[in-house]
Amino acid sequence: VGPAAAPVAAPEEVARTFLASRLAAAATPRTPRTRKEAFVDLLVDPELHTYRQARALVGDGLDEDLYAAARGALAAADVASCSRATVELRLESVLVVARAPATLPFLVEDAARSDAAIAESQATDRPFAAVGQDARLDYRWLDLRTPAAAAVVRLQAAVGRLFRDAMDAADFVEIHSPKLIAGESESGAGVFTTDYFGETACLAQSPQLYKQLAVAGDLGGVYEVGPVFRAENSNTRRHLCEFTGLDFEMPIVAHYGEAIAVGHATFKRIFDGLERDHADLLAAVRAQFPSDPPVVGDAPLVLPFAEACDALRAAGRDIGAADDLSGADELALGALVKETHGVDFFVVDRYPSAIRPFYTMPCADDPAASNSYDFFLRGQEICSGAQRVHDPALLHASLAAKGLDADASDLSKSLKSYLEAFDHGAPPHAGCGFGLERVVFLYLGLDNIRKASLF
Repeated sequence: VGPAAAPVAAPEEVARTFLASRLAAAATPRTPRTRKEAFVDLLVDPELHTYRQARALVGDGLDEDLYAAARGALAAADVASCSRATVELRLESVLVVARAPATLPFLVEDAARSDAAIAESQATDRPFAAVGQDARLDYRWLDLRTPAAAAVVRLQAAVGRLFRDAMDAADFVEIHSPKLIAGESESGAGVFTTDYFGETACLAQSPQLYKQLAVAGDLGGVYEVGPVFRAENSNTRRHLCEFTGLDFEMPIVAHYGEAIAVGHATFKRIFDGLERDHADLLAAVRAQFPSDPPVVGDAPLVLPFAEACDALRAAGRDIGAADDLSGADELALGALVKETHGVDFFVVDRYPSAIRPFYTMPCADDPAASNSYDFFLRGQEICSGAQRVHDPALLHASLAAKGLDADASDLSKSLKSYLEAFDHGAPPHAGCGFGLERVVFLYLGLDNIRKASLF
């Protein structure tokens, strides 16, 4: 800490300002090196915002968006506008640690306003400025100082913890699969490549192959939280080229519905946990980005793909002989499900085999359909899964049906190892994977998935 401004006397409004900025307590000062310096140990409440997010209302003594250290005593208070409404810090001194420029790319106060507040202000003599998506991303560290953006990051962390809690409670084993691999791990998804000592390597598109091999290794149910890379040039509000994947895979006894039940129970545990344990964070987000908690049933609502298509046609959607549903179709289906079943969370299963990866098990009663399923939240897909082919002969036939030769010399090493593992015997199994950022984005009803990504 370099030379600082002289300590500022602490009127009551200053104490309340630092209280609102999440400062919970202060310790005794250390010996200053000069008359103009002081060192103060601060205890900041880790569950709430950092003190950097508040404005300091002390005239010329302190400016906006600076680092400041404060010393004082806690006292009882009644300050409804502050995050700590029943206590305040009666300041004895304030030390400027680091200042920000007088002009920032945007004001944190502007970035924290809701669209409704901005729109309402336009008819006044002091309209508020709007902060666009590009500016928020270019200066993400400023955007993170707003209550809503900081709360989204904390809620994302909570989703990860709740997922792990659910998997651990079900006695699943956490695994960590390779991310630099010898070939594609997901057919139909673009892959990033790089040089690996003269050979071509790929960034993993998912832990798909490895989590299946872990089940084949008799680990039982397994799960992973890790990075996923997709070289898909889809600049949409719900796609990312790099995201955090949450995956699980498990042996099944009789039907892939066992995996659907685990997936539903996991999501319900996550959603219930967010509402129960993080009401303050949800309130901070919903104050700027209004949304209602999604309705999730106690048991999974499962609609076969053909029935979902029939329902859409009956509602007037022109989908023809659909092989897959468009984004608009999914949103329309979500509205129909909410109207007829009263829930925002549901599953569509038995997708056409033609649009699923080669390792997806075909339906026993209709090979044109597959034992696959997608989970939907607010009419958008958040999780994709299936029963996998565990029979070696069927696996080779499925690979050939996709135009691939299991004996081809250019088949990737990772895929060859994958095929060989099933020659050595594997149990029937199923699983699914979903993107952490997409779950947070849709659960909170945000307008763009990038608001649910740290950077």
